[in-house]
Amino acid sequence: MNAGTNAPLLEARDLTRLFPVRASGGLFGARQMQRAVDRVSLTIGAGEVLALVGESGSGKTTLGRMLLGLTAPSEGSILYKGMDVATRSGEAARSFRREVQVVFQDTGGSLNPRRTIGQSVALPLTYHRGLDRPAAAAEVDALLDQVGLPAAHFRDRLPHELSGGQRQRVGIARALASNPALIVADEPVSALDVSVRAQILRLMFDLQRERSLSYLFITHDLGVVRAMADRVMVMHQGRVVESGDADIVLNAPRDPYTQRLLAATPIPDPSRQLEAF
Repeated sequence: MNAGTNAPLLEARDLTRLFPVRASGGLFGARQMQRAVDRVSLTIGAGEVLALVGESGSGKTTLGRMLLGLTAPSEGSILYKGMDVATRSGEAARSFRREVQVVFQDTGGSLNPRRTIGQSVALPLTYHRGLDRPAAAAEVDALLDQVGLPAAHFRDRLPHELSGGQRQRVGIARALASNPALIVADEPVSALDVSVRAQILRLMFDLQRERSLSYLFITHDLGVVRAMADRVMVMHQGRVVESGDADIVLNAPRDPYTQRLLAATPIPDPSRQLEAF
């Protein structure tokens, strides 16, 4: 973990996302709107790890989708390297898509079942970086080796032939293929066994240090926060109820919701698990 010291890499200003409430409004009445995200602001610095914490329905995944450009905000703005994402076009828009990547929770659904592992990792190398086939093939092998999947054994396999932890390593390699500055990790280890979680966290921790990556970890697992995060933001019903240095928030929470969240969550010591790998 290495808190960024420069100007924000990514900044969100008063982001709001409204969704219509089902079965509201009738034939002629106005539909009621629910605030899934309610005026949330945040910054992520270069080389910084920010954790976004909350229970299901807190709005954290919707916020992450807005930051990735997958869901348009109803209100507010997102700036990447000081430029409004909504006004980017041409090369500026392509650079945002290239430099801001995602690692999904669903290790199976995020990979095309008909593509080999090598083909999945090669796609961003050709699309985002314009590498020819021989250069892309060499880079695929290097990336697979870096994430702990020996290329000779894995490049030609299909996703269903891999374990959940191995598929998540492929997802990480695919994200790295674009040479990103920021990775949004949406519950990246929640679907994995405990022992595999520690291995994936160790890998992501090492990659963050080696590549000076920024991470946004979207999670409900406070053990992940303790292991990975420089800062933490706690969301409840679409709003940020507490934020600050991860050690301070987790050891001396001020908001009653954060206190309840901590009290209800058994917290192992992931730092010891990380040291084992």
